[in-house]
Amino acid sequence: MGTVRALTARRAGQIGTLLESVKFEHTVFALPFAYLGMVLAARGLPSASQVLWITLAMVGARTLAMACNRLIDRRIDALNPRTAGRALPTGRLTPWQLVALAGLSAFVLSFATWQLNELCFKLAPLAVLIVIGYSYTKRFTWLTHFFLGLADGIAPVGGWLAVTGEWAWEPFILATAVGFWIAGFDLIYACQDVAFDRAHGIHSVPARFGVATALRLSTFAHALTTLLLLALGVYLSLGPAYYVGWGIAVGLLIYEHRLVRPNDLSRLDVAFFNVNGYIAMVVFAFTLAGIYL
Repeated sequence: MGTVRALTARRAGQIGTLLESVKFEHTVFALPFAYLGMVLAARGLPSASQVLWITLAMVGARTLAMACNRLIDRRIDALNPRTAGRALPTGRLTPWQLVALAGLSAFVLSFATWQLNELCFKLAPLAVLIVIGYSYTKRFTWLTHFFLGLADGIAPVGGWLAVTGEWAWEPFILATAVGFWIAGFDLIYACQDVAFDRAHGIHSVPARFGVATALRLSTFAHALTTLLLLALGVYLSLGPAYYVGWGIAVGLLIYEHRLVRPNDLSRLDVAFFNVNGYIAMVVFAFTLAGIYL
């Protein structure tokens, strides 16, 4: 009996390590991207089944992306003091465990899109290519931050297509806003690895042009985000509640940029994780409110 309990505890510990490795808990911050496209397409909440399959598709896509990122970057992570403690470099997980998680996630994504509509199912391989391909871009271009923006920016388009099954211009305005939003805070996040990236030939804006330039470009990207979100509200004739949320999001973005300076990155994690999580939830909640109010 004790052996069974020990084995069960060990497996539970491995599952916990696996989920922690791909930051599964941060999925809640990524879901609003797809939900934005979903509620705008439906002009409110769609059916419960659509919400379920959109959620599973998003969870599958994000987990697949993170699992592949950990696999693809495992040798780089082992060399970087900031990431050397991750599960793969330390041997707490094996590559095959991440491969299994990636395979399961790809199946969940494919099955969920199949349940939604034919167009989503046909586009699933393209989405997989984009979210996996991003991890390679740091090896050859400093535009890697904008490839990450593309990978996350397809989420609201997916949410829209899941509801309508048809192409439209509206979700691409939102996708561009999300793309610049993600690229902007990835520019901030990359500032902490400047010395390592330069020493090991990893491409990024901070490594190529310096931290000050990266932070200025991040500010510009987030300014474009705010303008695009404003344009989206006008174009879709969203109610006053949307603009309240827009104002809060702008305030949070300004606060985020006040947390980091070229000579002081000590609060970078707060800016990257906490503030952007709040922004994602605020934009989604007030977009939904703006549809009704």
